[in-house]
Amino acid sequence: MSEEKQPKIRFKGFDDPWEQRKLGEGLKQLKSYSLPRKYEVPESDTEYIHYGDIHTSSRKYVDKSFRLPNIKSGDFQLLQTGDIVLADASEDYKEIAEPMLMKNIKGRKVVSGLHTIAIRLKCGDPVYYLYLFLSPGFRHYVYKVGTGLKVFGINYDKVQKYFLAVPDEKEQKYIGKILFLTDQLIAANQSKLEQLKRLKKLLMQKIFNQEWRFKGFTDPWEQRKLGEIFEERKENPKGQTLKMLSVTINSGIVDANVLNRKDNSNSNKSNYKVVHANDIAYNSMRMWQGASGVSNELGIVSPAYTVLKPRVGLDVRFWGYLFKLTKMLQEFQKNSQGLTSDTWNLKYKQIKSIEVTMPSKNEQNAISQLLQKLDFSIAANLRQRLNNLLNIDNYSRLSINA
Repeated sequence: MSEEKQPKIRFKGFDDPWEQRKLGEGLKQLKSYSLPRKYEVPESDTEYIHYGDIHTSSRKYVDKSFRLPNIKSGDFQLLQTGDIVLADASEDYKEIAEPMLMKNIKGRKVVSGLHTIAIRLKCGDPVYYLYLFLSPGFRHYVYKVGTGLKVFGINYDKVQKYFLAVPDEKEQKYIGKILFLTDQLIAANQSKLEQLKRLKKLLMQKIFNQEWRFKGFTDPWEQRKLGEIFEERKENPKGQTLKMLSVTINSGIVDANVLNRKDNSNSNKSNYKVVHANDIAYNSMRMWQGASGVSNELGIVSPAYTVLKPRVGLDVRFWGYLFKLTKMLQEFQKNSQGLTSDTWNLKYKQIKSIEVTMPSKNEQNAISQLLQKLDFSIAANLRQRLNNLLNIDNYSRLSINA
């Protein structure tokens, strides 16, 4: 193998060149059966995997806990642990030849069903091959050789012609192990993250609907118009060189440089709008989608944005959370001007007339502090997930060969 074909990331102790060959040299095609959903039965001793089961599952392996539909028993060629089933058809070209590994189906009768390609390895590690079929190189290949207009398809002949470099089986096992472990870590942390997000959403609904109140707060919330709470800041930089900020839907106000977007801003920033710490800025055309945030620093934003300056006696973080509520987004949409969603625009003239109910500043503080703690927990969970992935070499003993 030529030097440039060697992988740059290798496990310690593995230096042998990877073998270059066609994928089909290490595979054997099994029989698939054109059994649509109408062949399914409530109970039997035989299961089958339909191409729809592959496309709709976020998990790409079948083990003891993964149940498949049942079909009537018959004289079928059965799948074994280690076999891989590919979906040979899809309405989305990105999902052509999407794989599903039979990771552990011991004691089960499983059949490869409609629009599938079933394969068995002659040698090699099945988990490694699962990730090979998910790799960008193979995904790009099947996209190029797949056929069809409305429904895209591929056959075994084209799959087996894919040319690749393969390590020995021992290195395959190490690679398969680290990739599977990575997926397990992502799934575990994603579950925790989703629980925190659901908790935050529930708290926001209950608190802002006044179903839940903090101990010691019993005064009724006052009804006000947003124009009584915020005034519009119309300040330009006047020759100052200030940081360019951007408003996002998910992260609020951020440094525009961290977004890795092409800078389409005008070199002359004289008409840009100044944002102070604790101002709220929002994208006038995307406020109804949640494109708003509380600024932590001094900077400038696009002239297309609106900047709200809080009046005295507010906890601006409270209002930052309030503006993300579904009912508020609906109000912003209702009050936006324009014929279609592409042209909807919510300027200060419209937003200042929207009515809201507000608690005392002390209760605003209590609410915002609780929600900020949840945000910190969510951020910490994300950092932990990243650290887990970065430290995964403790398990894999990876080395990088330049």
